[in-house]
Amino acid sequence: MGDTLDTPPVLRTARLVLRPMTPRDAPDVTKWAGDFEVADTALNIPHPYPDGLAEEWIAMHGRAWREGREAVFAITARADGTLMGAIGLAGIDARHRHAELGYWLGRPFWGLGLATEAVRAVLHFAFETLDLDRVFAHHFVRNPASGRVLEKVGMVREGRLRAHVRQWGRPEDLIVRGILRKEWNAARAVDDVGPDPA
Repeated sequence: MGDTLDTPPVLRTARLVLRPMTPRDAPDVTKWAGDFEVADTALNIPHPYPDGLAEEWIAMHGRAWREGREAVFAITARADGTLMGAIGLAGIDARHRHAELGYWLGRPFWGLGLATEAVRAVLHFAFETLDLDRVFAHHFVRNPASGRVLEKVGMVREGRLRAHVRQWGRPEDLIVRGILRKEWNAARAVDDVGPDPA
């Protein structure tokens, strides 16, 4: 994985370019992640969003990739390069060949099918490039929109973790969803869900 490249490769879809983040992305990350509506549905985005946090977070990506732990991508518009959010694989486990998917989008970009498009590209990367066997994700029970995104790409509901985390000091239930390589391959046999190779 990180043996050949200092950063993850660039992934392209019909409307998106998923690329490694750079320090120039920090102001947009701060703007979008600093929106309470975004932070409210993401477990690891603080609110208020502290000054300098985006820079620190972006600076960690290269090392995490080289160490084989994470692959983080900026979600950008193919048409004009606008940064709209982030997506990635965390806790990449080479021995057990699995990773956790996570993503967020700025509020103006919700409801346009962009998250689904980005998730499909990252799943393709996970199974075809990283050679993983399983990808899983969590979402709050009160965030069914995220659940619909994961359902659309074939991620199966595997369970409910009751009062598993705390958000804003309140216990939250999480839904766990996952997809196996064989399920991904079966879906691809029916419909080409890989990224645009151009």
